[in-house]
Amino acid sequence: MKKISIHVRPGAHDEEVLSVLRQSVGGSVGDWRVIRRSWDARRKPVMAVLTVAYAKPGEVLETEEKPASELPKLKADSPEVIVVGAGPAGLYAALRLVESGIRPVIFERGGQVRDRRRDLVSITRSHRVNPASNYSFGEGGAGTYSDGKLYTRSKKRGDVQAALRTLVAHGASPEILVEAHPHVGTNKLPGIIESMRKALLEAGAEFHFRHRIENIELDSSGGFQNVVYQDLKSNQIERKKGLAVVLATGHGARDVFRWMHRQGWALEAKPFALGVRVEHPQDLIDSIQYHGEPRGEVLPAASYALVCQADGRGVHSFCMCPGGIIAPCATNQEEIVTNGWSPSKRNNPFANSGIVVQLNPQDWEENGFDGPLGAMDFQAHIERKAWLAAGQTQCAPAQRLNDFLQKRRSESLPATSYVPGVVSVNLWEVLPEFICQALAEGFQTFGRRMKGFLHPDAVLVAPESRTSSPVRIPRDSKSLEHPDISGLYPCGEGAGYAGGILSAALDGTRVACAIVDALVREKNKPADALGGTSAAGSSDGT
Repeated sequence: MKKISIHVRPGAHDEEVLSVLRQSVGGSVGDWRVIRRSWDARRKPVMAVLTVAYAKPGEVLETEEKPASELPKLKADSPEVIVVGAGPAGLYAALRLVESGIRPVIFERGGQVRDRRRDLVSITRSHRVNPASNYSFGEGGAGTYSDGKLYTRSKKRGDVQAALRTLVAHGASPEILVEAHPHVGTNKLPGIIESMRKALLEAGAEFHFRHRIENIELDSSGGFQNVVYQDLKSNQIERKKGLAVVLATGHGARDVFRWMHRQGWALEAKPFALGVRVEHPQDLIDSIQYHGEPRGEVLPAASYALVCQADGRGVHSFCMCPGGIIAPCATNQEEIVTNGWSPSKRNNPFANSGIVVQLNPQDWEENGFDGPLGAMDFQAHIERKAWLAAGQTQCAPAQRLNDFLQKRRSESLPATSYVPGVVSVNLWEVLPEFICQALAEGFQTFGRRMKGFLHPDAVLVAPESRTSSPVRIPRDSKSLEHPDISGLYPCGEGAGYAGGILSAALDGTRVACAIVDALVREKNKPADALGGTSAAGSSDGT
C-alpha cells in the first residue's frame, strides 16, 4: 500500500478523485480509499486535501477491520476495580479493564446521559443549577453536552485511531476516522455513551449513578482500601472495596480536591487559561476564512485558531465552535461559567470561541490565593464575581467587543446563542485588569489577522474559566499511582493529564493498562492470566 496527498475541489465525486489520483501518481492504480481529509483555505479557491491509500493496478487494499462493540463476559469472581467518574477517562478505563478480565465498579455523581437533559433545561429556563448533574457532571462527562470535539495533539499518549474506532463501534460516524479534525456533535454523543454503558453492563460491569465519592480510606500500609460514597437519592453513606481506584472525576469536582487537601495528600496548583467567549455571526467567519467564497452545501462551517503574545502573555482561542452555541456550565448556583458546543451539522447561525489568557502562579498569588488550591480558588472567585455582576442568576455578563476595547459598558447587546440571557456589564469591572489588558491587545492582533473580526456585532460573554484543571493530582511517571497512596490512580482532565474527550480517553486506557500490569506483577502470573496488556506509553505529563 502506498499513500499520496492530493488536492481536489470541495464535493468532488469518486470519478474526479480517481482522475486526480491517476494524474498525481503518473498512471493507473488498483484499489484505493481516502484515509484523511482536511481543508486548504489559505487562498481561493478553497480545496479539499485528501490523503489517499492506493494499491498497484490489479491489487486490492487490505480490508479495514470493522470496529466491534461487544465485550468479553466477566466471570462471577472477577477482581474489582473502582472507577470514579463516567466521563471519557472513566469509560475508556472501564472498557480496557473489562477486556482484561477485571470488573469496573463505576460511580458517577450525576445522572444517566438522557436524564441529564432535564438538569440542563433547569439551568437555561429556571436558572437552577444541580451541583451533581449539569454540563460538567453526569454520564459521558463534560464533553457530552459541550461539543464532542475529538481532535488531540496527544499522539504519544496512545492509539488515537483505536480510541476513535471505539466510538465508531458504538454509533459514531466512520467519517471521524478520516477527518483531520473529527467532531461528533452534542446531539450524537448521548446515543454513543448509552451504547458504551450497555456493552459494559452486558459484560458484567457495575454502574452507580447519582452516587458521589466522599472520601478514600486507606489500609494500615497507606494503600487504597475502599471508597466512601453517598447515595444522593437516599443520602445514605456506604463503602466499597476494590483492588484499586481510578480517580477520573473531571476538573469541576472541587470537593474532591478539597477533601484530598484536608487529608494532607499531595496536590499541585497548575497553570491554566482564563478569559471570555467571543461570538460572531457564522456567515461573517465563513466570509473571512473562505475569502468571500460562498460556502454552499459542501464546505463546513468555517473555524479559526488564533494565538499571539499580548502584554507579555500567551493569548489564544480555545474550543472554537463553528455553527455553535454558548452554554451555561456552572457546577454551583452562585457562579457563572461558559463553554461552547456545536451540533453535528454545525448549522447554528453563530460562531463562538474562547479567547483566553495564560495564567501562572504569580497571578493568583498576587491576588491573595496561594497553596495547592490557589489557582482553583482564584478561578472560583472570578466565576462568583461574574454571577454577582450579572444579577445573581445564570444570566452572564456580556459586552460588545468594540466597547470592551474602549472600556465602556454597551448600551445594547446583539442577539446571542447563550439561552439563559446576557446582561450588559463592563467586563473590565469583572475580570482582573491584567487579563483584560492582555485580551484587548490580543483582540487587536487578531483583528489585524482576520479582517472583520472586530465586527460591531461581535459580543463577549464571560467568563471562559474552565479551559483545563487548575489542580494537578501528582502520579508516578511509571506506575501512574499517586506518590502517597498505592492503588490510587489519578486520571484524565480532572487530575491534570488530559485536555479534551480524546486525550482523556487515551489517559483512561493508559491508566487501566497500568492497573492490569500491577495486578499481574503482584500475583506473579503470566500476563495472559488477566487478559494481558501493556501500559506502553510515553513518560507522564500533560
